[in-house]
Amino acid sequence: MTSRTPQPAPTGPAPVAAERGPASRRGTELVVRFNLVIVFLALCVAATFLSPEFLTIRNLSNLLQQSALTGIVAVGMTMVILTAGIDLSVGSVAAFGGMTVALLLDHDMNMMLAITLSLAVGAAFGALMGGLSAYLSLPSFMTTLAGLTAIRGLTYLLTDGEPARAGSSQTFQLIGGGFVGYVPIAGLVFIGIAVLAGLVLRGTTFGEYVYAVGSNKEAARLSGLPVRGVITAVFAISGALSALAGVLLTSRLTIGQPTAFSGLELDAIAAVVLGGTNLFGGRGGVLGTFVAVLLLSVLRNLCNLMGLGSFFQMVVTGLILVIALILNMAIEKRGSRA
Repeated sequence: MTSRTPQPAPTGPAPVAAERGPASRRGTELVVRFNLVIVFLALCVAATFLSPEFLTIRNLSNLLQQSALTGIVAVGMTMVILTAGIDLSVGSVAAFGGMTVALLLDHDMNMMLAITLSLAVGAAFGALMGGLSAYLSLPSFMTTLAGLTAIRGLTYLLTDGEPARAGSSQTFQLIGGGFVGYVPIAGLVFIGIAVLAGLVLRGTTFGEYVYAVGSNKEAARLSGLPVRGVITAVFAISGALSALAGVLLTSRLTIGQPTAFSGLELDAIAAVVLGGTNLFGGRGGVLGTFVAVLLLSVLRNLCNLMGLGSFFQMVVTGLILVIALILNMAIEKRGSRA
């Protein structure tokens, strides 16, 4: 019978490696989750060094005001894309909403009633296209593409393509062009809508339904979820928010422009995708969209401060978008392997 000499407990780097494993994973998860915020902050630091005017109160106020309209529309687009849909009609609906409120105010309608009717029309357009997609199983890409053309045509028909005067209400002009201190009211509206949408998506049953429908529409239907109703609802929300953006622009300019918001759908989709929302639905949120809108606005603002032409801005914005998406995908893959 032989005796075994007790082996000493293992020492050295093994426990350290074990400790580093979870810490490394947590670090990677944080980078994956907040990578867009890191890029945004880095861009702001670079802008501060490249242009001394960037951090002035006036420039930051203008930056928030310029971001507000695209941001409001992008919040609605986020909810649509979370259900694996897409809304190409947002620019046309926004222009129609702006023209509608201008015409109603020019005929001396009550301001709140005029705004409410404009938002209701935008919601009706969105619900119509969402309903066609949900109840007739038509691709949302095609239904909203048709809406983009048809609603823009209706916008031109309202005044034969001429701008419409929005009355002379000083109160109405403050909604889109006023400030609370140095903060634009339109920017506060954008922030409020983003917060409200985030709370709805993360803290309500409807928000759970939105993610469930986007993750697996058939499984959601078999589970008894009102899939068609959810899809119709998010399109209606997108339409209402688009019309709100049109109302705010008309308020700021004091006229309704039938040519306004051309190409807005591309900016909104770019912000949503850059913000980390999956184009196939089920993953993402409003926070990423909010930061992405600000990031793209900072980039364009920096180009303006540096005197770069609009053509150059388009090229730089496109390149930044592609690079950011590639980095986002690479970080996510690394995080899933960690």
